Amino acid sequence: MKINIPNSAFLGNIDPFLRSFDNSAPGTLHITSNRKWISIHPLVLSMIAALSLNATNITYDKFEAASKHYLERMNLFRFLGIKSTGMRAHEPAGRFIPLMQIKNSDQLTAFLTDMVPLLHLEPKHAEPLRYVVSELVRNVLEHAQSPHGAIICAQYYKKSNSIRIGIADTGVGIRATISRAHPVNTDLEALRLALTPGITGTTPQEGGTELNAGAGLFFVKSIARVNRDFFFIYSGTASYKLLKSKTKHIMLHSDPLKDRNSYEENFPYWEGTLVGIDISLDATQEFSSLLDLIRKTYIQAMRDRKKQRRRRPKFV
Repeated sequence: MKINIPNSAFLGNIDPFLRSFDNSAPGTLHITSNRKWISIHPLVLSMIAALSLNATNITYDKFEAASKHYLERMNLFRFLGIKSTGMRAHEPAGRFIPLMQIKNSDQLTAFLTDMVPLLHLEPKHAEPLRYVVSELVRNVLEHAQSPHGAIICAQYYKKSNSIRIGIADTGVGIRATISRAHPVNTDLEALRLALTPGITGTTPQEGGTELNAGAGLFFVKSIARVNRDFFFIYSGTASYKLLKSKTKHIMLHSDPLKDRNSYEENFPYWEGTLVGIDISLDATQEFSSLLDLIRKTYIQAMRDRKKQRRRRPKFV
């Protein structure tokens, strides 16, 4: 496998970076990087760290950009087995959460406990962030069947007053989990179902089960939608990106393709799932109000689906 760390790769312009990913020769990983400067989304870091866990042979060209220290302080060098440059360690509080590997619920609980004080967030900002991380990691632990668990990191950006989160796994992928209960023909179709409320790979029953309502990814996407921020998911050869919206009135759609979005069906195959989300702290609503809006959309989606089912012709 080969991957090049570009000078810029955030959710808005991440497509060229992903297209350049060479997934051939699994088990080997060669990394190159921009020589002048590097400014990338946490999702890129999580992706590379996840690849390193499956590689038995990791090689890399010399990191020459002055911003290479960012890669070290975010723990990427540790995942890649690169010797420390001897840089002075930065106190992460209030700025970033370096790459971490979460393999079980106890580690997730510990991570969530440490996360909020680390970023010095107000309660109204901390609750949706805690929910997003919990849902994304829980999805990996319960469905991905990844031997390495979830790889996650986050970064606070003062200029935009926003937090960006990236999570990666190298498990079975969205299509494999969704197809356990729902027939799907493509990776994009699987992503669409995974983002639709009430659809889960644990049961063909609409609305899910008592333990899994099939709403986790829908909730996470909706938080980005309400905040008018990016949400991105990539699995297999397909990706879905929720684009920023400037409309005054926010409407949540149960069908993700009705949101302002872009999608890709011909990316290099990713064995597992990548998810990135941006959360603007200026725009974050009170979490209880946000959940009420999401619940209403979920309930209406279930009602609409039941009506459609009753209208279907029955043949004897």
